[in-house]
Amino acid sequence: MKKLLPVILVIITLIIVASLTFGVRRTKTIDWEESFNEKSNKPYGVSVLYKELPKLFEDYQLRTVYHQPSSYLTANSEFGYGDHHAKGNYIIIGNSDYLTDFSVDKLLGFVNDGNTLFISDYYYAQRLHDTLGVDVDFEYNPKKDSITDLSFHNKSLNSIQVDKNEGDYYFSAFDSINYSILGYAETDKKRVNFIKIPFGDGTILLHTEPKAFTNYHILKDDRYRYVESVLSYLPDDDVYFDSYSKRQTAYGDAEEESNLSWFLEQLSFRWAWYTALIFLFLFMIFNAKRRQRIIKIIKPLQNTSLAFVKTISNLYIETQDYKNLIEKKITYFLEKVRTDFNIDTTVLDDVFIKKLAGKAGRKKEDVAQLINYIKWLRTKDELSEESLIKINKFIEAFYSQ
Repeated sequence: MKKLLPVILVIITLIIVASLTFGVRRTKTIDWEESFNEKSNKPYGVSVLYKELPKLFEDYQLRTVYHQPSSYLTANSEFGYGDHHAKGNYIIIGNSDYLTDFSVDKLLGFVNDGNTLFISDYYYAQRLHDTLGVDVDFEYNPKKDSITDLSFHNKSLNSIQVDKNEGDYYFSAFDSINYSILGYAETDKKRVNFIKIPFGDGTILLHTEPKAFTNYHILKDDRYRYVESVLSYLPDDDVYFDSYSKRQTAYGDAEEESNLSWFLEQLSFRWAWYTALIFLFLFMIFNAKRRQRIIKIIKPLQNTSLAFVKTISNLYIETQDYKNLIEKKITYFLEKVRTDFNIDTTVLDDVFIKKLAGKAGRKKEDVAQLINYIKWLRTKDELSEESLIKINKFIEAFYSQ
């Protein structure tokens, strides 16, 4: 053991030096992925909004929903097994595409009972479009500075400008007699982006610019006033915040994400954690070698094909080339569609979606959700691990039905 001590000290020293050098020299790039994650401090996370909600709805309860609305609202209904009867405001910022038809029905029932549903997203579950009779279109921003003006029908409320905006999603069709126009998005033309819909005894508020609620925009100048004005349309009541921080399965189940993931995003803590694990590993190795007799190790025959796949996978993971992985996954999926269903995948339009849904025996809205997400991914220059996980779940859901 004494002979091994210098070797151990050298290894530990090299690990510490390498860790510190890597930590100091590493250039941390800004992640502009639109996650709308309430735990994320990145530009397009919504952690600032999430922390300010208790102040905006003072004296009222803020609850974070980590499950499908269908499960949560059923459990916390009048005759459910939950710890309270859900009532008040249900808020969804981005990522509303995971909602199942059953969840949409539960949310509409929640509103029908006299509550309020607020959704800010680029597009909504097809069930909502069909039930409420609304259509959403997209128009590219013609301005070179990529700035959009966001304003309200009520001129006394605060208008702002948002930058880095490639285009505007807006309501191209809705019941203009029974629905109220609350706000607009304007580049070359003023378009409706915020409406109020009476539904039963409650109200639905639909908004099409979720970026306005992100950390980047809330912390820039006085843009937070726009968010305050939008949320002022919600009544003073309890708030149910739909959390992005959950793992969705192909069957729509969800569970809360481990809090350790946030700590591992912090560079200093991550290296401290990894260093501690390495020390523990070294201690276990040398301590076990000192106390146990030597046992001859019989190596099994290696599966070199599996090792090659693991090597290539690790290479992509270490380089964090998520866009390349996503492109390969999309290419493989479309190739399999051509092979299995004999469908041309050159143009991914409504005709393609309808034909694929018919031949594969899948719901048209589920196929449309997958294809539209693929089209959206192809417009992005940089993608994150979250996008890789999401497209993988969509494809798995397509083949598991």
